[in-house]
Amino acid sequence: MIEKMIAEKREWILEKVEIARKNAKPVVPKRSKKQIAEDKDRALELIRSRIEHFNLVYRLSWKRIAIRNQKTRWGSCSGKGNLNFNYKVALLPLHLADYIIVHELCHLAQMNHSKKFWDLVAQTIPNWQERRKEIREHELK
Repeated sequence: MIEKMIAEKREWILEKVEIARKNAKPVVPKRSKKQIAEDKDRALELIRSRIEHFNLVYRLSWKRIAIRNQKTRWGSCSGKGNLNFNYKVALLPLHLADYIIVHELCHLAQMNHSKKFWDLVAQTIPNWQERRKEIREHELK
């Protein structure tokens, strides 16, 4: 009876399997505490060097850079001038890491998402809109 039902619904089943394959997101394996600590060190090194690079243009100052294991954010900038980044920034392709780093760096000058803010971002990341869309495809979980 089951085999008959499968045979009758064969095309529908194959169609749904193909849709599921196309929509599947890559599974990221869980990382150990040691791996996360190593990733945080790598992230701090990367972020410091990229901020130094981009700040040749912006000439901004900050108080501290922190690397965190955030669940929902790639980065943030506090009103006190502290820059916070998710350690997973170091696991991204460099062009996306640069977008996040520049985004937070520009918040030191503009604590909003106004046209002035995006104009600042565009000084070093002219295609920021494309990168913004692409970063949304990368999950933090």
